[in-house]
Amino acid sequence: GNPAFRLWHEKLTDSASELISRIAATASSPADLADAEVELAPYLLDSFGNATRIDYGTGHETNFAAFLYCLARLGVITEPDYPAVVLRVFVAYLDLMRTLQDTYQLEPAGSHGVWGLDDYHFLPFIFGSAQLIDHKYMKPKSIHNPDILENFSKEYMYLACVAYVKKVKKGPFVEHSPMLDDISGVANWKKVNSGLLKMYKAEVLEKVPIMQHFLFGSLIKWY
Repeated sequence: GNPAFRLWHEKLTDSASELISRIAATASSPADLADAEVELAPYLLDSFGNATRIDYGTGHETNFAAFLYCLARLGVITEPDYPAVVLRVFVAYLDLMRTLQDTYQLEPAGSHGVWGLDDYHFLPFIFGSAQLIDHKYMKPKSIHNPDILENFSKEYMYLACVAYVKKVKKGPFVEHSPMLDDISGVANWKKVNSGLLKMYKAEVLEKVPIMQHFLFGSLIKWY
């Protein structure tokens, strides 16, 4: 990894209070959000990788999801906002993280190598498969059609993820991404989505190396 990433992360740390205060200004009760900053800031800062190890992985991605969840708990995000939170906010986050990964050569944190969906991300595959449930023409096997990837990857998150994997990994798809290749053989997107949710629970939320770093407080409680 490029040590310059530590400077980027340091600037993010210095800006955390200002960034959260901007969000607080849009809340119906800014005072409540200001009081919650002590919990919000760590989730936000851990969303963009580890400055010491210069790495990034699904645990950091989970922290961004936790940050968004906390904003929902505080009423900043409401149910009508949920589609835009995924298709605009999370997509912007994903684009930024890929830029950081490329710019600073971030190491994959806890990567499964070829036995994972992606070296860095998991959630966009869950969101993306949900987006395609009941699609009339697009099937899980459609990821093998170059024309579909080229024409629809900007519209559908799952296709965008596969297109990115094919862009950064060389060689036969079945060799560098056997898990995604296996998933493409599933009958429909609903089964893909339910399987990915179970996999996320088992491979991320229940893994000690990831969750030992996760913080709990009044917004996300430990039960």
